[in-house]
Amino acid sequence: MLKIDAPDVPVLRLADYDQVRHGELVFAFGSPDGLRNSVTMGMVSSVARQVSDDSPLVYVQTDASINPGNSGGPLVDASGDVVGINTFIQTVSGGSEGVGFALPSSLISLAYPQLRDYGHLHRGLIGVTVQTVTGLMARGLQLPPDAALIAANVAPGGPAEEAGLRPGDIIRAIDGTPVANLTMAHLYLRIYALSAGQTVKFDTERAGTRSTITATAVANPHLCDRQLLIDTRNALIEPLGIFATVQEPSDDGPASVDGPVDEGVVVSARVETGRMSPVPLERGDVIRAVNGAPVATPAGLRDAVERVPSRGAVVLQVARDGRLEYMAFERD
Repeated sequence: MLKIDAPDVPVLRLADYDQVRHGELVFAFGSPDGLRNSVTMGMVSSVARQVSDDSPLVYVQTDASINPGNSGGPLVDASGDVVGINTFIQTVSGGSEGVGFALPSSLISLAYPQLRDYGHLHRGLIGVTVQTVTGLMARGLQLPPDAALIAANVAPGGPAEEAGLRPGDIIRAIDGTPVANLTMAHLYLRIYALSAGQTVKFDTERAGTRSTITATAVANPHLCDRQLLIDTRNALIEPLGIFATVQEPSDDGPASVDGPVDEGVVVSARVETGRMSPVPLERGDVIRAVNGAPVATPAGLRDAVERVPSRGAVVLQVARDGRLEYMAFERD
């Protein structure tokens, strides 16, 4: 943020994100490749693009040319209102290929008052991370065919857990609005862009039983890193292309409001094998379950994966950076 000590400085208004539409004309401003005060024209390719299934954040996608040096510049509509802040591009060549992304105006409106008042984002948390249900995930976890959203991570001791939400619960509606009627942008704002004290109501389903729970967001504390204490008996899990070790409980520091329980199998290293899976596992990931069945040892993890038949669905429940998520793939 910049503080400008000057009177009557002209400013751009933030666009009403709910009014942004596919095909709308937009202009990207910035200094691409050091060429100051450049502007390019294009259209909104997607109002709410979720770049990765593992990330809940949504962006405005545009085909207006964006290159290194555009980041931080505004993406504006034909009225001069800021639709978003240019953030990154997807490219093979290193230059613009017409796939650019901007943080939406709705997120900017939430972020800048907090940066101004606190110097950092001061989010409220309910301790839940959700994921869209893919076909592979539904097969591996034996979910109902109309399941669309699942609670991937529910932080121990967090508001969502205290309200009764559990990992693996199917979310049918949020604040009374069916999941099918929620855009990704609205979903993000209702779950992740909260202030302390705000409440969220979930209509959920677990093992065929439906219920309604209400969670109240709490202030996000300053979190301490927790050290993983693991033994050194490495074991090769060839189908996953990893060395795994037993996860030992740790008492170093307080549990994060988003942190999972200390249990599972730790990925201590990736290894090249002829049977390496396409799952993007990383060193430090904790694998907690395979197709819904908990695993506690490398041998148990290996057996669980080996039991899945060829071309069968494998869904790993993985803890990464203090959050749970599902990773799905077909057994080769």
